[in-house]
Amino acid sequence: MAITAKTQARKVDELLAHYGKSHLNPTNEVIHFVAIPLIMLSIVGLMYALHPWVAFAFMAASLVYYARLSTVFLVAMLVWSILLYWFILMMGDKVWQTSLIIFIGAWIAQFYGHHVEGKKPSFFEDIQYLWVGPLFVLSKLFGKIGIQW
Repeated sequence: MAITAKTQARKVDELLAHYGKSHLNPTNEVIHFVAIPLIMLSIVGLMYALHPWVAFAFMAASLVYYARLSTVFLVAMLVWSILLYWFILMMGDKVWQTSLIIFIGAWIAQFYGHHVEGKKPSFFEDIQYLWVGPLFVLSKLFGKIGIQW
């Protein structure tokens, strides 16, 4: 059975609705808006430090996941991936150390946000929610500026 645009929209809406249930506290939400992009940067940076192709493969696989959910999110994540790559290049020979510090700090913030929320992170239920987190941030931003996904 072919996946239609309506089916895709329903899937992304379901994922965002489920993710949103554990991100209702305004403090947790603000923390996520800062920490999720930083975690993405740090993960790709750490992969890049291993080898640039590891980072590229991860980003490509992530973009395939987003393509299956929404064209609008795919385009936004493609632009974000290009920016991530640029930020990583700006780190120069300190990419490993900088990414590790960002990774640790951002995850501490995330877990603090979930402590405030009183709910566990969604990815404890299903690993795919690590990829949904960035879409949650984008969906909130898109909602404020009137972009439909």
